[in-house]
Amino acid sequence: MTLETKEMICILCPLGCKMRVKEKPDQPGELSVRGQQCKLGVDYAYDEYSNPTRTVTSTVVIHNAPLPRLPVKTSKPIPKELVFPAIDEITRTEVEGPIEIGTVIIKNLLGTDSDVIATRSL
Repeated sequence: MTLETKEMICILCPLGCKMRVKEKPDQPGELSVRGQQCKLGVDYAYDEYSNPTRTVTSTVVIHNAPLPRLPVKTSKPIPKELVFPAIDEITRTEVEGPIEIGTVIIKNLLGTDSDVIATRSL
């Protein structure tokens, strides 16, 4: 059985280390990480290898405001495979102004326990 090697770039600091990550054949769940220059890279590799998540940023239509769109983001990262369905859900959303920064626009987006919140007051 050949274990998959994943190549990834760490995004936790400005170095952008190019890493090669592979599960250790004799220790399931343990990873061999090469190319990182700090401990952050190892932590990032474990998270990205086993459960990749992303914070989604977008905009929603806002009525009765000085601008036509309100910037929003997820309150915490969501599973990577739900990013495009999340964007579809966010795109369909319209709100009425005024809205204050931090207001929850969509509660529990796609059952992820992450809310979509306003990142600007309008």
